[in-house]
Amino acid sequence: MAEPGIRGEPVTLRRWDIAVVGGGVVGLATARLLREAGFDAGVLEQGGEPVMQADDPRLYAIAPSSARALPEAFAEAPERQPYQHMRVWRGQPEQALHFDADLLRIEALGWIVPESRLRADLWQALPPDRRLSGVRLDTRTDHDDGVSLLLSDDSVVRCALVVACDGAGSPLRAAAGIPVHRWRYVQGGLVAPLRTTQPHAETAWQRFCPDGSVVALLPMADGRCSLVWSSPEAEMLQQVPDAQFSARLTDAVQGVLGDITVDGPRQVFPLVAQHAEHYSGHRLVLAGDAAHTVHPLAGQGVNLGIADGAALAAVLAEARQAGRDWWAPRTLARYQRQRQAANRDMIALTDLLSRAFGSDMPTLATVLGAGMGWLNRSPSLKALLMRRAIG
Repeated sequence: MAEPGIRGEPVTLRRWDIAVVGGGVVGLATARLLREAGFDAGVLEQGGEPVMQADDPRLYAIAPSSARALPEAFAEAPERQPYQHMRVWRGQPEQALHFDADLLRIEALGWIVPESRLRADLWQALPPDRRLSGVRLDTRTDHDDGVSLLLSDDSVVRCALVVACDGAGSPLRAAAGIPVHRWRYVQGGLVAPLRTTQPHAETAWQRFCPDGSVVALLPMADGRCSLVWSSPEAEMLQQVPDAQFSARLTDAVQGVLGDITVDGPRQVFPLVAQHAEHYSGHRLVLAGDAAHTVHPLAGQGVNLGIADGAALAAVLAEARQAGRDWWAPRTLARYQRQRQAANRDMIALTDLLSRAFGSDMPTLATVLGAGMGWLNRSPSLKALLMRRAIG
């Protein structure tokens, strides 16, 4: 359908139930979940059409609960690497806390997948006329019966609800005047591909180092590992020669995978946590990084966002089935209560772990180390923690 545009020429008018703004993994997964719940949802993506990138440095740890929201192509992706085990320690590797998929009788604790693979598969799973790339949201106009979104190509999307998945700096959140509480960690996050002389054994390795840094080695499908090193010295570590960096990293993880060699560019990103005071406004709801970001030490950022999308789809579907206005503030408030509490708990937990294990107090370090050993000897408590982590 076309109608006169701002400059008088005809423009395309699209009518959707829900417009998801942001074509990242969370935005695309949310649109897919909403469509599965019976809503006519589409995605507006400012960037280009998502495609798989070779040597994509950005990897996600996908929990089993999140995998259920992904298309069938996810299960067949050659870049998808399951991890059956996780080893977490502070003192010595032999004292590591062990997490194993066999304890819960599940296929895997999770999967390590490049972000670009996830985005490409999710994008292709949406109907072609419900995925718009290369368009920017210019103006939002509220009406009694919905919202009009004027896009940069002068086309218009009319919808009943807008879902903001437009990132941590969310313009939609800012335009709605929703306050956000934000704090930055002294560490930076350094990522890089690695080669190791010993196989990764489908294991995710993580050490809380005495200097306050956290090192994670994540298994990749090509046999390499991906490094996530949260360190106050991240920028310095990015600049040192490869041989010096590799030796320092091998020492930091106490040689658990033999000698380590850096196998590609090192990138550094700031570590910031934030939480929006509200998850909803007038015909607007926040999900993913637009609502919350967490310290990456638990690898839960994208999983929390996908859980937002699943909860939103369930709450809206229940309201519609009961004959209520599914876009109404009361319905959106129910979604907010569910997800804000769960996300607040994870933000607090990761913040506590980051600060506690980064402490240079000998007594505290001893207590934390003893606690990990005690948990390792309690299969029932360990299983409970694992179930919470994988959803």
